[in-house]
Amino acid sequence: MDQQHGRAPSSTRRQFLGRSAAIGVAVAVTGSASALGPRGAVAEAAQGGKAQDETNTMRAVASYDAMQKYFYHPDVKLYQEQYPFAGGNAYSYVWPFSQAFAATTYIAGLRGLEHRYRDDVQDRITGLEPYYSATGRSPNAAITPNYPSPPGYDSYLNAPYGNGGDKYYDDDGWLGIDFLQWYAMSGDPRSLQKAQEIFRLEQAGWDNDRTHPRPGGIFWTQGSWAPSRSVMENATTATMGVHLFWVTGDRDYVRWAEQTYDWVRRSLLSSEGLYWDSVALDGYLYENYWSYNQGTMVGAAAALYRATGQRAYLGQAEAVANAALSYYESQNRLWQQPSYFNAIMFKNLLIMESLNHDRRYREAMQSYADTVWQQYRDPATGVFRFSDQPAPLLDQAAMVQIYALLGRRDRNDRLV
Repeated sequence: MDQQHGRAPSSTRRQFLGRSAAIGVAVAVTGSASALGPRGAVAEAAQGGKAQDETNTMRAVASYDAMQKYFYHPDVKLYQEQYPFAGGNAYSYVWPFSQAFAATTYIAGLRGLEHRYRDDVQDRITGLEPYYSATGRSPNAAITPNYPSPPGYDSYLNAPYGNGGDKYYDDDGWLGIDFLQWYAMSGDPRSLQKAQEIFRLEQAGWDNDRTHPRPGGIFWTQGSWAPSRSVMENATTATMGVHLFWVTGDRDYVRWAEQTYDWVRRSLLSSEGLYWDSVALDGYLYENYWSYNQGTMVGAAAALYRATGQRAYLGQAEAVANAALSYYESQNRLWQQPSYFNAIMFKNLLIMESLNHDRRYREAMQSYADTVWQQYRDPATGVFRFSDQPAPLLDQAAMVQIYALLGRRDRNDRLV
């Protein structure tokens, strides 16, 4: 993955410019129990919550429609990277596609819209096929000659649309989450098979050289030019492992989930209770606090808690969720993160809410969603613009995700 589609190599991760907008005030239910009485307060809260759900659903549909109108090419079932098209590759890398896939599954989970978007999800699965490749170069090949690389998805399209690209274990991890989300919603056996195949790819990316600093961990990419190990591919593998265990009963999935989660916690957890980004093979730490790293580790810990019943995992998930909320709500830091990192963090905070019922996570997410709608959406097109550059698919897909997730209030315990 490179700077062309939203994330630079770990050694040069770009710093996102702070955005001037302050976080808006969350849409809140007015009144109090003392004024209304307990039953009145509950009734008004329920009524306000329903109205907010309907608003978020409307915003999700409108944002999705704009994504399909301005980014999607239905003849080939692929997306372009930006709108308006600014040259370069005709279609998007797999990382933005994975986020459009996630957006489609979330909107298909909105009550009353399940059948309307079912075919769209199948179109995303079909659109992924040109990214698929049975070949690759395992990052362990230099250590163990002929070390296999299972099939998976390349960073860019193969023929006839492109020349492929290195496999990124985080890219494939996002797709594994997408497939498991759709399996949980539909029972589609092909999606389960794809998730299992991706999990095998992730396993083959584990660094098995014990002489490396902070040994272990799944590599970021198969490309030899960036031999780092980071939060994302390890945390998503942990989450996949738990969900595959629930489906199959195979405890080896849980063992791998614990192994990858424990490596991140041991290797990248800072003294501030947040996760650094990655570590290189020379031991250099990339000490960025990206919002999606915090979110994926919250989600992994929450999944492990549900799988094992060990309250330590619940405590760890809650600690990171609260540390992230505190960190990003101060000094305008949330607006220094790209929307597509925030969407991933917020999704996992909603998973945390389903466990501890802490409404602060949803309120922060709603505040962000309201401000973006008011200040960063082009009302003429419905496209979100956070700068004067062409609008990335990643931003559009992120906002579809955020509004859809907020609109499916009573279904977030089913998130992967």
